[in-house]
Amino acid sequence: MAVPKKRTSRSKKRIRKNIWKKKGYLAAVKAFSLAKSISTGNSKHFLPSVAKKPIKKPWKSLNMPRQQKNG
Repeated sequence: MAVPKKRTSRSKKRIRKNIWKKKGYLAAVKAFSLAKSISTGNSKHFLPSVAKKPIKKPWKSLNMPRQQKNG
């Protein structure tokens, strides 16, 4: 198993932690903005899941016999 050779400094650790927190914050802001636009009816690019067509599964439509295991 790989082991780091030296201990990570506090400043590097703090920087990485802040980057991680910022990503979460930006995702939350984006989600809130999308929810706000949907609730007001100003959304242009969002399609609710009800409007989406079901995905066709091609293997369901094929009537192929099951393979038998040779044991």
